[in-house]
Amino acid sequence: MNSTAHDTDTAHGTSASPDPTDRPASSPELVQVVLDACSVEDADTVLRVLGARFTEESGEDMPRHDSAARSDTWTGAFLVGRDARDTALPSDLSLNGSVTVELQGGPVAVDRLRQTLTSAFGVQVSGSASGDQEIDLRLRLTHA
Repeated sequence: MNSTAHDTDTAHGTSASPDPTDRPASSPELVQVVLDACSVEDADTVLRVLGARFTEESGEDMPRHDSAARSDTWTGAFLVGRDARDTALPSDLSLNGSVTVELQGGPVAVDRLRQTLTSAFGVQVSGSASGDQEIDLRLRLTHA
């Protein structure tokens, strides 16, 4: 049988072509983002910047607050592929305080996301750890 990218398995009603947004958690394009010890407004500002350039994996528009954490924590996951949007960043970018951001993902994707944050805020690297195929990067963001 000659197969194409859009074949459907009629016996099971499933498509043979994977959904491009259906990437595994270990995808080199996926970056996990954790914002810590900041206000709702600052979390929203940082996540709006990232959402302007990259696709939020869950499709949610609002920061997700982790109430089980000891401090105020917001999480997001962004697909940082080559198809990133080259759009202008929001004009009302102001942080009321510093924001700690932890990024975890493939080195290229983490660097692309860091570059976007650097174009919008003052960024100081406060820690990093590298593994075989992942990097953890801790940043401190301030008003630029």
